[in-house]
Amino acid sequence: MEKISLEFPAAAPARGRAAVGVVGSGDLEVLLEPNTAGSTTVSITTSVNGMARVWEAVLARVLGASPLPATKIEINDFGATPGVVRMRVEQAFEELNATGGK
Repeated sequence: MEKISLEFPAAAPARGRAAVGVVGSGDLEVLLEPNTAGSTTVSITTSVNGMARVWEAVLARVLGASPLPATKIEINDFGATPGVVRMRVEQAFEELNATGGK
């Protein structure tokens, strides 16, 4: 198991919470909650060691693409591919926008 912590610039705080995915073979879950303005923090627990640079690159593409709400993101991974990581993080932000984060 490896634990990775990352931080990215963000806009105003999110207005709620969102949860998507499941932890299981080849998948992951993403949990979002509001954070202080200007900062998104990401805490990753992964079953795959030595992938911190890949995680940072994938999340920089998603979280740096446009001004997203400031959130605390918890990711619990069980060997998901970078494509699944991107899809789940984007899905969590879509859920946050669609439901107002309730």
